[in-house]
Amino acid sequence: MKTAAIIGGGVIGGGWAARFLLMGWDVRVFDPDPEAERKIGEVLDNARRSLPGLSDVSMPAEGRLSFHDDLAEAVAGATWVQESVPERLELKQKVYASLMEAVGEDAIIGSSTSGFKPSELQAGLSRPGQVLVAHPFNPVYLLPVVEVVPTQANSAEIRARAAGILTEVGMKPVEIKQEIDAHVADRLLEAVWREALWLVSDGIATTEEIDDIMRFGFGLRWAQMGLFETYRVAGGEAGMKHFMAQFGPALKWPWTKLMDVPEFTDELVDLIADQSDAQSGMHSIRELERIRDDNLVGMMRALKARDWGAGALLNEQDRRLGQPDVVIERPVVTLSTAIPIDWLDYNGHMTESRYLDAFARSTDRFMEIIGCDADYIATGGSYFTAETHIRHIDEAHLGQRIRVETTCLLGEGKKMHLFHQMFEGARLLATGEHFLLHVSLDTRRPAPPADHIEARLVEIAEAHAKLPRPEGVGRAIAVKP
Repeated sequence: MKTAAIIGGGVIGGGWAARFLLMGWDVRVFDPDPEAERKIGEVLDNARRSLPGLSDVSMPAEGRLSFHDDLAEAVAGATWVQESVPERLELKQKVYASLMEAVGEDAIIGSSTSGFKPSELQAGLSRPGQVLVAHPFNPVYLLPVVEVVPTQANSAEIRARAAGILTEVGMKPVEIKQEIDAHVADRLLEAVWREALWLVSDGIATTEEIDDIMRFGFGLRWAQMGLFETYRVAGGEAGMKHFMAQFGPALKWPWTKLMDVPEFTDELVDLIADQSDAQSGMHSIRELERIRDDNLVGMMRALKARDWGAGALLNEQDRRLGQPDVVIERPVVTLSTAIPIDWLDYNGHMTESRYLDAFARSTDRFMEIIGCDADYIATGGSYFTAETHIRHIDEAHLGQRIRVETTCLLGEGKKMHLFHQMFEGARLLATGEHFLLHVSLDTRRPAPPADHIEARLVEIAEAHAKLPRPEGVGRAIAVKP
């Protein structure tokens, strides 16, 4: 079992703990704050509710979480150590000096610092090559990007291993080529923040109006295309060169005050705080976190369906996690996932259309198992569903981990008869009975499958014929008199 040590259990440290823990790593936390265990527990509650909803396959079993009063005990044997202590350079350097005495020589030490350069963190250390910047974004357990900032002290092997570990836990490491104060992302955010402060200070817009312009406008574009690709599209058929030629002169106009900031007076702080309270004060911080997480999961799942941006990264992660092993001597597990936010209805449980969606995915997976995959379908053969019957037996709610077990009742010639059972643990939630016919995609009519498809189907059907017949097979809607 791989182990990650988290030094500092605040918002960011707690997010790192959740990310590693839910991706199957053991996590040890060192934080002298007596409230650390409670705070991280609350972050974990949110992460358990949201992160599994990004995956359409079974995630690893959750690792073990432990809290330690001794730094050396926390980091002993750790593969990855993430420092997330407050942004004070002298404190961070003190922590690194202690880590040099405690960590193994093959451990990687990442810093969550949003501003300090890695050379500042490495100064005076006996093994500076183990330390690099790994700057994430909140919530760490959902947002995948992490800025990796090395120096010449970090070997190519360390950099590659760091990228590999971050990728393994579902993140998108972006290595910054040269160290610079505040790295890249926060420099971009700082530019927008400075301009927003002026707009509020000068009475041009309120905090809510500025947020509305972002969330209803360019924020949606940035979420899936970023800055430069968005502007490339804005250039029309002529592309980026046309955009630059058209809007380049605006860079000389006095539109912004990026090199200046308004005086940070108590009046400005009170003005922004009051506007923010009016905008969002009706929600607690925990409520806002859950709203944020639900919205992020919904948007990222939409991108996942398009295999674009953060969604493409999630699809890659699902492929790395892989599918359950196929054992035909019992019902085959064809779906193992957690219920995401976009599967819920107005009653707060899984909406009926998603049961059909889940069973359709199970059918698709069963087709892959018998060899009717994308490559085979490209040759002109596939299965079409002719009839479906679904029973809704018990409720399913957000974040619950479900699995579908599939029994092949008939597999011969053009015919395939499947019975899906959806479980949460041992609790039966629903069943789906499906009759399919193999068709030619050229004629769109029933046709025999390829020999290897039929052979695998018959093999599974014969194995499943030896199993007890599932309860509910052949059921139809019965109306009591």
